Amino acid sequence: MKKFIILIVIISSFSCNSNAQKKNQEETKGITITKTDSEWKKQLTPEQYYVLREQGTERRFSSSLNKNHQQGTYVCAACNTPLFLSEHKYDSGSGWPSFDKEIKGNVAFLSGSNYYYGIEEHCAVCGGHLGHVFNDGPKKTTGLRHCINGVALKFIPKNE
Repeated sequence: MKKFIILIVIISSFSCNSNAQKKNQEETKGITITKTDSEWKKQLTPEQYYVLREQGTERRFSSSLNKNHQQGTYVCAACNTPLFLSEHKYDSGSGWPSFDKEIKGNVAFLSGSNYYYGIEEHCAVCGGHLGHVFNDGPKKTTGLRHCINGVALKFIPKNE
């Protein structure tokens, strides 16, 4: 009977440390801004909430940022963290703002996401869903295409 109880304790200690818990800890590692759903809903437009908090996708070619050619910085629409520089933006023809390089440390990548749809990208500060990164970008630079929902971004012109 004593061995049976020890076996139960060992099994339950392993089951409490599941892969789902580990994955959730990895996803939230480094996120410093946390709010309730109602706080996010008050701050964001319904479309921003859908993309940033519910991992949605905006319609192709719907973002005014697609045709933006000004110099400046693209920041997270939820927390203003700088994510991409205009010098790394290019027209991929995909219908979403595309960049070949992120600002290191400010964009988090969700390991284990489905590569067919690209590797998910999130703001490393608030965890907001940005879009996906693919390996079909400009070969002369990084070879990456950060395909980002425009609604997840705000643009700050260089002089501001």
